[in-house]
Amino acid sequence: MPQRPAYLAAYAGLWALLLASATIAVTFGPAEISPTEVWGTILHHLGMAGDSPLSHLRDAIVWQLRLPRVLAALGIGAGLALAGTVMQVLTRNPLADPYLLGLSSGAALGAVIFLLTGAALLMPVGAFLGSLAALGLALLIARLLGGATPSRAILAGICIAALASAATSLLIFWSATGDSYREILSWLLGSLSGTTWGDAVLVMLALALCTPIILLSGRGLDAFAFGDDAAASLGIDITRLRWTLLAATALLTGVMVAIGGAIGFVGLVVPHAVRLAVGSRHRVLLPMSMLVGAIFMLWTDTAARTLFDPRELPVGIVTALIGAPAFLLILLRYRRVT
Repeated sequence: MPQRPAYLAAYAGLWALLLASATIAVTFGPAEISPTEVWGTILHHLGMAGDSPLSHLRDAIVWQLRLPRVLAALGIGAGLALAGTVMQVLTRNPLADPYLLGLSSGAALGAVIFLLTGAALLMPVGAFLGSLAALGLALLIARLLGGATPSRAILAGICIAALASAATSLLIFWSATGDSYREILSWLLGSLSGTTWGDAVLVMLALALCTPIILLSGRGLDAFAFGDDAAASLGIDITRLRWTLLAATALLTGVMVAIGGAIGFVGLVVPHAVRLAVGSRHRVLLPMSMLVGAIFMLWTDTAARTLFDPRELPVGIVTALIGAPAFLLILLRYRRVT
């Protein structure tokens, strides 16, 4: 396992890669814009420089179109990776991801209901409410079954996910036509098209609220990996910690799904890949997973919007095309090391 100086070097390298990736991603697109012009525009809008180096149109392309999308992609990638890491520990299930307890299906149902009732602009709100409702129902069912243990919560989440998916399909089949059908399909496949500053700010606020709670729980998550009895023997209030982390994960996932749709594999693959590199200590694993998830999500979204320009792929397709083979390789690596 790498020592502390190696961790610090890795953090510094990932932060540098993230900053460079974000700068380069903003330059990608039909309008040719250099990294120098990107930073000149950013400093101009932050009041730290004079006139923008770009024309009014190209300035708007950077500030109003590309930069909010890049920031949202970074935040969503970090949030999904963080939530996936937590869920894999809380449920003691290596196949867990942020959507395990029906969050994605509930969010999809909420978004579709809002869209079909004429409130398309409030789709993120509907998705967020739907994800929280799905989580609440899953945990309520688990309690009614005899207690919200990880296995009962997972089984209840699977039932809620199936019901929500069926309801979503029924609504789409019965009511969606034309543009609304395409908009729903794009959202279900995961898309950051049309991301605004409001969306990016919401993602960052969710991260700012939930990340400290989760990062400060690293010691408790280490104990959870050995079971509830081991955690309790170390003086950890396992019930309080589990519910706190579930609430933080639900809020984080709900916001990410509301803005970006159902983007798969980020919360599943990234924690496993980082765990292979740095081990299972969560004080290191959690922040590392956030950085790697942010970079991964940024480049998959950049590929989704540029590879087939002027057509744009849903980013969920790209994450699946990359994530599925990567996960198979990780499974093979785990088999060799165990």
